[in-house]
Amino acid sequence: MAYADPENTLVIETTKGKVVIAMRPDVAPGHVEHIKKLAREGAYDGVVFHRVIDGFMAQTGDVKFGNTNLPEFNPSRAGTGGSQYPNIKQEFSAEPHLRGTASMARAQDPNSANSQFFICFADAPFLNRQYTVWGQVIEGMENVDQIKRGEPVINPDKMVSVKVAADIAE
Repeated sequence: MAYADPENTLVIETTKGKVVIAMRPDVAPGHVEHIKKLAREGAYDGVVFHRVIDGFMAQTGDVKFGNTNLPEFNPSRAGTGGSQYPNIKQEFSAEPHLRGTASMARAQDPNSANSQFFICFADAPFLNRQYTVWGQVIEGMENVDQIKRGEPVINPDKMVSVKVAADIAE
């Protein structure tokens, strides 16, 4: 598949199928760089969707406790961890949270985003300007819709592999 901007396209193979996100370095350059770094290191491979709320969003990206490929995997702690790298400074923008929006999860501190992110199932205007939007699903939203729900999710779906499109051999 040829994408308009392969260097800024994230291809996620999930247990429910492929999801492709067009990343937005124009609105969140720091977040996009950070996500690409983690993807290229394979940090997201095997990470579960630990918090999935029907009609709202599917959250994933805990590369510390949510990675089924690592001995540290702990379903009861998934959602509490991040990467080995420092947190990222917020890049809030006027980009709205719509169905298919990819945005960074964070704690109370606006500058506490690290590796966790979520994909909106539906428009979520109450998140606007409070969370960093870094991408939009351009393919496979029907697969996102199939991700198993729960808080926490029992036997969760996961990201099998996460790659930058430019790194995938055609």
